[in-house]
Amino acid sequence: MQLLAAGEAAGGGRTRVRVGVEGAVQGVGFRPFAFALARELGLAGSVGNTAGGVVAEVEGAPEHVDAFVRRLRDDAPPLAIVDRVRSETIAVRGGTDFVIDDSRGGPGRTLVSPDIATCPDCLRELADPHDRRFAHAFISCTNCGPRFTVVRDVPYDRPATTMADLPLCPRCAAEYADPGDRRFHAQTVACPDCGPTLTLHHLGAVHTGDDALARTRTLLADGSIVAIKGVGGFHLACDATNAAAVDTLRKRKDRGDKPFALLVPDLAAAGTIVTPDPAEQALLVDPRRPVVLVARRPEPALELADGVAPGSPDLGVLLPYTPVHHLLFGAGAPPVLVLTSGNLAGEPIVVDGDVARERLAGVADAWLDNDRPIHVPCDDSVLRVAGGEPLPVRRSRGYAPLPVALPVEVEPALAVGGDLKNTFCLAEGRYAWLSAHVGDMDDLATLQAFEAATAHLASLTRVTPGTIVADRHPAYRSAQWATRAAGHRPVRRVQHHHAHIASVMAENGHDGSARVIGFAFDGTGFGDDGAVWGGEVLLADYDGYERAAHLRYTPLPGGDAGVRNPCRMALSHLRAAAVEWDPLLPPVAACSESERHVLDRQLRTGFGCTPTSSLGRLFDAMSSLAGVCHRVEYEAEAAMRFEGLARTAVDGCGDPYRFGPGLDARPVIAAAAADVRAGVDAETVAARFHLAVVDAVVMTAQRVRRDTGLDTAALSGGVFLNALLTVRCRDALESAGFRVLRHRHVPPSDAGLALGQLVIGARRRETT
Repeated sequence: MQLLAAGEAAGGGRTRVRVGVEGAVQGVGFRPFAFALARELGLAGSVGNTAGGVVAEVEGAPEHVDAFVRRLRDDAPPLAIVDRVRSETIAVRGGTDFVIDDSRGGPGRTLVSPDIATCPDCLRELADPHDRRFAHAFISCTNCGPRFTVVRDVPYDRPATTMADLPLCPRCAAEYADPGDRRFHAQTVACPDCGPTLTLHHLGAVHTGDDALARTRTLLADGSIVAIKGVGGFHLACDATNAAAVDTLRKRKDRGDKPFALLVPDLAAAGTIVTPDPAEQALLVDPRRPVVLVARRPEPALELADGVAPGSPDLGVLLPYTPVHHLLFGAGAPPVLVLTSGNLAGEPIVVDGDVARERLAGVADAWLDNDRPIHVPCDDSVLRVAGGEPLPVRRSRGYAPLPVALPVEVEPALAVGGDLKNTFCLAEGRYAWLSAHVGDMDDLATLQAFEAATAHLASLTRVTPGTIVADRHPAYRSAQWATRAAGHRPVRRVQHHHAHIASVMAENGHDGSARVIGFAFDGTGFGDDGAVWGGEVLLADYDGYERAAHLRYTPLPGGDAGVRNPCRMALSHLRAAAVEWDPLLPPVAACSESERHVLDRQLRTGFGCTPTSSLGRLFDAMSSLAGVCHRVEYEAEAAMRFEGLARTAVDGCGDPYRFGPGLDARPVIAAAAADVRAGVDAETVAARFHLAVVDAVVMTAQRVRRDTGLDTAALSGGVFLNALLTVRCRDALESAGFRVLRHRHVPPSDAGLALGQLVIGARRRETT
């Protein structure tokens, strides 16, 4: 098949072509668009969904047929992603009508659209007392609403979704069949007459519809915790200004000090608690509606409970993306709601009402449920902005399952990712599909969710993996699952930090024909020598890597205990730098005498210690040394708080600290300890350390360039979720003449690891 050339004709004054459109073209109004376009141009024919996308046949004047093919791509609906348009001339059949055909299955592949926030047209109807969908909690149309989370199979039609058991009422059926209606072939079309229906379960009673919503608002205002079924699963909600409610939710969920996300009614309300810049505002109102990490407002107009995000410099804010969210802010509702995943610590998000009432019985006081089943769990996406560009923290609802275009061909394969913040990746040819967020692979329920999600995504993408790719860590549960599930298929193991660099290369379209200078900075990764790596400089392509430099090894005392207690890592770095454990230094004071005694013995004998080159652990140590954070309740807490302080002082902190040759952190530790003893504030210590890392990155890159001639630097690994560090490194490297690859679409943390694993382990190599 080939694109029809302008003016090509067959059959005298008429021509007929069959056009195949590939991409995210189902569930986004593409067939109604093609229908209207054909009518406008006076063309006969048909359009329908297939397993491979959308297929149309059009017949008419050659110039009008050419215009139809061209405009399928150029004027496609806003939510459509047109990857390819192919057409072929076929025999003229005559006729004057244009129809929408029934969908057809069979071979091929299409892209399923992500879930999209309620559109402005539906919001106007939702608020209009004269509209028949006034205050209807499930209003949607062709341009908005659930997609991925309700799809059971492709082609994307109502019988293949969880709406199949909710028959359309006559009025909705008429809209669904009317080419001039906004709900023409909108698969989630619904109204109060045909459902779905809200139900509130509270104290043994069940309330429905408007009464359920009104009672939910009252419960939230009175300090209750309500489990609310959303698009991709249940959330737990409470009044964010009610300290008792927030503290109760934190305790019941065993949340520690990990920040809660906040649901605000609109952008103006967000501005009362945070200070979003234009790029952050654009993300907040984006139809994908991620949680956006934004700096707190120094003097907020609205006082939040202290327990919302203790010690965090940022707040995770999101705007409503479902009709229920909008309706929750009705009369008498709290001004801001905590909205956190409906699960217990370490478990996947709950999607079924009966399960929610069982699993969340000790957390929620009431449950706002509905009878629209969720087929695919999907947590909220989380992003921040770095240098005016998105920096994904978690890529999930609103983004999954749209694929990442690959710069190289890959065999059909499954990459299983890592054990923390797990996502997996399916790919074939030039497409890679990253899953929605799965979670940490230390719970049986998470493993079961992982297995179900891999099967579902494989069904939607029509990828049958012939290869499975996993991390080299011998204890990773994801890798162990890969071995068990492989059967006769090969399992290829990929080094953790090599996968990080390959991930950012692939995202940026680097074809691997030349190596990059890869800075893989994170907290933990299994090294080739058995050490804990995490401060790596790799000369890498997709075929292999060479370790050009790394942060000097320092003992990690006690493994996970050392990770949970940054003060212990600080004492290890102080010992390595020959700095006395002065009780005036914050990490020394934070450790009890008995704790210091045990650490001293561990560091002298090496018992219970593993050497680590982790920059993430160095950030932890510096955070403790500056007196910021000595014990952590959640991953990267110490580093996040440290970054927040550095932002306030980075432009006026004086000279940065300096690493020694070979990325030796001992001079940094000694200088920072001297500053702390001299009374230098934590903000300045944090800023000088961040600038020291930037300086070390640039100097290392320049040295490698002199030795190798390479001039592309790639930044990946969880440390680069630090927006200040990412932007400063990018700017300094570009000023030094480097091309810089950084993450904009895939998280730099282990949440993006599977993409790199996939490209390394499944890339098609030319044979001779």
